[in-house]
Amino acid sequence: MAWEEWEQLKTEAAGQSSDAMQLNQVPDEQDPGGGPPGGDLKVSQQDLAAVGDAAFKLFDKLGKDGRDAWSVSQSAARDLRTQGFDLGDAIDHVQDRWEKQLKTLLDACAHISNHMDFTQNAHAGDEHYIYGVVSSIATLDEGFTERTQR
Repeated sequence: MAWEEWEQLKTEAAGQSSDAMQLNQVPDEQDPGGGPPGGDLKVSQQDLAAVGDAAFKLFDKLGKDGRDAWSVSQSAARDLRTQGFDLGDAIDHVQDRWEKQLKTLLDACAHISNHMDFTQNAHAGDEHYIYGVVSSIATLDEGFTERTQR
């Protein structure tokens, strides 16, 4: 871009500018209760309950059945070690890793299950906060407009 072209673009832009700040936005749609708009993220309590229920069922099933092979594996590892096979140590190692992974998965399921009730309230609070911030920007813009009209 040549210098002259840049200067011309700056001059054109200066001629088109206005004193008011402009934000692109969606038309203001209030909830029937008069609160802030609901936003486009929608989660129903029924959806959250289904996810929480599935996580709880997985937690329960893993807690009951996830250690079924523990005693058999430990017995096999002990027998193989006694007979001088290195495979006994390998089975013991695999069992230890399985137990660590199982605990991690159980913790994750419990975390999901316990936080589903909290999620809907948190999102509602976030929507309210964001609406308030955007509204304050509009109020600030009105203040600038009033100053330029005096």
